[in-house]
This record gives sequence, structure tokens and C-alpha cells, in this order.
Amino acid sequence: MARAKNTARKSAGRLSEGSTRAARKTLAGASGNIEPGDPIPRGKARRYRPGTVALKEIRKYQKSTDLLIRKLPFARVVRDIATDYVASFSTDFGLRWQSTAILCLQEATEGAL
Repeated sequence: MARAKNTARKSAGRLSEGSTRAARKTLAGASGNIEPGDPIPRGKARRYRPGTVALKEIRKYQKSTDLLIRKLPFARVVRDIATDYVASFSTDFGLRWQSTAILCLQEATEGAL
């Protein structure tokens, strides 16, 4: 069986002293026209593979113990549902809620979600 012939290639090793200086000058010249106050040019945004960010968010929220639903909107929904429920039984009703009761409901709800 015959061997494949390898061709000679130039080395990608160290550059000579003169070419390094020239390369630095061209890079400096390209960025030299940027003045203070100009916006910083950004490269491409980092793209993660599908599902990677979702898994990272899952880990983040499983580690944390803070509530994810805002307290006042949740309290409004709870009061509205309770008012509708009690209104179906009687006409004279006045519900008062302790803040700890609403907080317990919210923690149980978020735990179930």
C-alpha cells in the first residue's frame, strides 16, 4: 500500500522582529482613530447551545429561596378569588387578611409550581 505524500508547509512559529513591530503598528493604527466618548464596539454576543441557559436558570432558581411572584399582585389575586368565593354564599361579607396568611399561601403556591 502506498503512502500519501506530505507537502512542506511554512511554520506558524515566531515571527521575525520586524514583522512583529509592523503588526503592532497596524493594530494600533486601526484602533487609533477612536476618541474618548465614542461607544465601545462590541463583538458578537455569546451564543449558548439550546437548553444550556434554561438549565442554568433552573439551577439558579432552585438554589435561591426568594419569592419569584411579586407580593402585591399575588395578594390582589388571592383577595379577589376569596371575595368571589365568599360572595356566592352570603351577601354581607368582609374579609380581612393577615399578611402572614397571604405570605404562607404565596410560598405554598410557588412551592407547587
